[in-house]
Amino acid sequence: MKRLKDNQSWLMTTLVIIITFAVLLVALYSNSVIVKVNQLNIRSGPAVTYSVKAKVAQGEHLQVISKKDDWLKVIYKHRVIGWVASWLVTNPDIKNVTRLSEATIVLDPGHGGSDTGALAASGQPEKRYTLAVAKLVAQKLREKGAKVIMTRDQDKTVSLSARPQTAMTASANAFISFHFDSSDETNTASGYTCYYYHAGDSKRLAKAVDSQMTSLPLTNRGVLFGNFLVIRDNSVPAILIEGGYLNTEKDFKLIQSKTYQEKYANNVVAGLSAYFKQQR
Repeated sequence: MKRLKDNQSWLMTTLVIIITFAVLLVALYSNSVIVKVNQLNIRSGPAVTYSVKAKVAQGEHLQVISKKDDWLKVIYKHRVIGWVASWLVTNPDIKNVTRLSEATIVLDPGHGGSDTGALAASGQPEKRYTLAVAKLVAQKLREKGAKVIMTRDQDKTVSLSARPQTAMTASANAFISFHFDSSDETNTASGYTCYYYHAGDSKRLAKAVDSQMTSLPLTNRGVLFGNFLVIRDNSVPAILIEGGYLNTEKDFKLIQSKTYQEKYANNVVAGLSAYFKQQR
């Protein structure tokens, strides 16, 4: 009888241990993520600007400790603690990690809704083309893995102050506002311009993007200082691009062209990639 009781006690103890272990295992893996990209960076802080502490191979498990914005604080192999971009962990379409793919970028299609912006000679509104180009850039950036936030993705009114605030709230790594220019008299000006307000990273961003736009079939008017609210009242690297003159026939013919819009979008993405490669 005593032996039977001892066996029952041993079985109960073993069962409790197994159940406890199973519960702990479920808890561990329910709060973990599987790396789906090649060589995921674990950074020392929740942004692409922080240093890399370790690289994790595809298929590895990371235990999640906490979350800040869109970054996860994780433990790797019970000893490395750092941060990974959550969208790279959950997106099965992204295979390779670059600095661009770890970045959060806010795109700002100028004007919208009741604010038409400038008008072409034919009456076409600026807001239509800023949105078309911004959507193309967003698509291409997302294909490369970047996290993209748009201040508007449809024809709606967005206040000027809300645009930079979107970037600052998201702790974005870059902000680009898209516009098309207009001159006092038709057919008297031509070309594109990259504007910055703050020296430092914003100016470097403007130069990086401008350097990739030289293939556009318009005059490069250069990198210039511009006192525009959306880049002035912005604490993240921010630029504003005027992509051509709406009321100049030659420019507007290109602005309407899908070919020009595609090339413009590709050049902006290439410029962003070049900018992030410059970062330490």
